[in-house]
Amino acid sequence: MQVILLERVAKLGQMGDVVNVKSGYARNFLLPQGKALQATDSNKKVFEDRKAELVKKASDSVNAAKVRAAKLEGVVVVVTALASEEGKLYGSVGPAEIARAAEGQKLDIEKSEINLIAGPIRTTGEVKVLARLHSEVEVEFSVKVEAERA
Repeated sequence: MQVILLERVAKLGQMGDVVNVKSGYARNFLLPQGKALQATDSNKKVFEDRKAELVKKASDSVNAAKVRAAKLEGVVVVVTALASEEGKLYGSVGPAEIARAAEGQKLDIEKSEINLIAGPIRTTGEVKVLARLHSEVEVEFSVKVEAERA
């Protein structure tokens, strides 16, 4: 199925590109989330009419993500979890726990934006975490896991 991208989509293309995608991907993800339009003649005309508005909206969202990235850069988010004497956690720390701890520190980040490079954190200590705030904006920050004795 051919679609017109209304915004930059990672590993697919830039705004305005006409790309071929599987119909299920278009129907279930791109079209419902407003990331693309089906590539018909009438939709191509609609896209050309709205292009300036879409470019402004895209640049605004990138700028907002850059502001959020500047606030996160160099920050250490502290998470407490139950741990043994050796520093091994009972369970693990994932994106949801990190997002909750960041919210407690008045930082604006969603759990879906957090990428744990090496998987869930299973020991105490400090770990670098990647946050993808926008398809064009990534920031690395630290998460410090402290032991909470049971």
